[in-house]
Amino acid sequence: MTTEQNDCMPGSQAKRLLEEIADWAWVTTIVVHGGSVFEFKGPFPKGEEGHGFYNLQGDMPGFHAHLNLELVSHIRFQDKPHRGRESYAFVFENADNEVIFKLFLGRDSSGELISTQTERFKALQAQYQQGAKHE
Repeated sequence: MTTEQNDCMPGSQAKRLLEEIADWAWVTTIVVHGGSVFEFKGPFPKGEEGHGFYNLQGDMPGFHAHLNLELVSHIRFQDKPHRGRESYAFVFENADNEVIFKLFLGRDSSGELISTQTERFKALQAQYQQGAKHE
């Protein structure tokens, strides 16, 4: 699989994006490893840098992680239906285009995408597609 330049943001923007998403409230974080899928639904925690990692520090109990952002080569905009419904995700990938983790936009209590997140996702996607067209 090749990753097109115009459907990604550079990995150097990972920290800035994660800081922004921490204010988006409800998202779904997916990690696929060893044939298993780990999923967390809820607010993406704020983080801070330390000991070479971006350390997520959510409420207890809650989601915590230690992310090596230097390994994020690019963040792909995933815009495709899932089970017949609109679905959007930020896909954090390494230099070999392997998925590190995904952040899916949240849904409200009726299962609809949170419109403010969808608007922000599409704005970021357009910004990076526009930037690629002018290179």
